[in-house]
Amino acid sequence: MKVEMDLELEMSLWPVPFVKPPLAGLKSPTHSLTSLSHASSILCEGNLTLSVDSTESFRLISLRTEPMPSVKMIHQFFIFLVSALWTSSLLDVVEGQTGHATFYGGSDASGTDSGACGFTNALSPEYGTMTAALSSSLFNAGDSCGACYKITCTQTDYGACTSSPIIVTATNLCPPGSNGGWCDNGDHFDLSEPAFSQIADTTAGHIAVNYEKVSCQRTGGIKFELMGHTNFLQVLVHNVGGSGDVSAVQVKGDGGEWIHMSRSWGQLWSTGSVLDGQALSFSVTTGDGKTSVSNDVTSSNWTYGQSYEGSQF
Repeated sequence: MKVEMDLELEMSLWPVPFVKPPLAGLKSPTHSLTSLSHASSILCEGNLTLSVDSTESFRLISLRTEPMPSVKMIHQFFIFLVSALWTSSLLDVVEGQTGHATFYGGSDASGTDSGACGFTNALSPEYGTMTAALSSSLFNAGDSCGACYKITCTQTDYGACTSSPIIVTATNLCPPGSNGGWCDNGDHFDLSEPAFSQIADTTAGHIAVNYEKVSCQRTGGIKFELMGHTNFLQVLVHNVGGSGDVSAVQVKGDGGEWIHMSRSWGQLWSTGSVLDGQALSFSVTTGDGKTSVSNDVTSSNWTYGQSYEGSQF
């Protein structure tokens, strides 16, 4: 018995980013989809055959079975089909956004350990060598400092892209007018050389990439490095988990009210309030609106030039 039906799955209905749906206990097919640009077949459960054809949408041409399947079996098969299409790299649908990347510094990431975010030692274990300088469109006047990005090489004129993406932390600005002009327009990542070499051969120099902002995984709590003097307290906020990019910082002394700090530049935050001799607490809000409060981060005898650790997202 032959059953035919038509079904169109419009591209606009597909969620981004893709999430793998459950397979409902189905066995793996004996044949995988080999192309979605022409008719293909996939066999599941031994007696159910599906043909698909695709141009701008996915069109189910026919469903043929002998004998007639149960409604449950057809339902499970459609769940399997959606799973296959969702997870197939043959969809040619790219997650996230597109941009390009180059690299700077030495093969050991020397020359990338400071910059426009204010991080005094970006090569410390919390960020390591997996860092990037962002073009102005991504840097957003320092708001993106500390954010994490997953980057995948999609095209290179020399060598080949690797299949695995990398995750880097934004620690610097790649300003307009930089060598090659790559940072003048569009979304660009000037990666450390160790980071670049994990997704493409360094002989490529410049590559096309796909990127998306991801959650930052950090070890330990948020770090607060205290600088300045009595009438000007400046705090470098780093090792921030979650969204990673800090949008607001507040501080308070013993029994006092919360004081909003101003962004000096990058992730340096300051206040003119005198807080010497008081135990300090901090409230940090990230770009996604989440807030982490660290009470009594310091004792009352804290000193300038020292770093203190608070709670984490």
